[in-house]
Amino acid sequence: MSLANNRTHQLWRSFMLDRDVVKSTVSTDLYSIQVYDKLLYFENFNPNTEFTKWAAIEVENHDLIPNDFLPFTIESGLYAVFVHKGAVSEFPKTFQFIFNTWLPKSHYKLDNRPHFELLGEKYKNNSPSSEEEVWIPIREKA
Repeated sequence: MSLANNRTHQLWRSFMLDRDVVKSTVSTDLYSIQVYDKLLYFENFNPNTEFTKWAAIEVENHDLIPNDFLPFTIESGLYAVFVHKGAVSEFPKTFQFIFNTWLPKSHYKLDNRPHFELLGEKYKNNSPSSEEEVWIPIREKA
């Protein structure tokens, strides 16, 4: 997937149709996970650059997930957490703030781990009152 060829809607539609077969879930929170090819994705940003996107739900044990699902473990480490409020169409403003304002002025740089959004109980899909957490992997600048 890429930003220019965004198939997020299809990914989530497919996931939501089958998510009830996963019986070992920890909560109803959903995770939208992005795995980028090292940090080059951000250094030479191009909307056509491919990345891997996952629709996920937390489970107690990977051994208990159905065969149609793949396990994914989010690596531990330091994350900067932001709250995006509003519709999906407003998401570029949140990302611009994170990557063009907050990150350059901070004492941190991106770390090479998955990025993700936590879609908890305040998440209301494309509603203007929707809220979700944006988790960006960081580490201290050398």
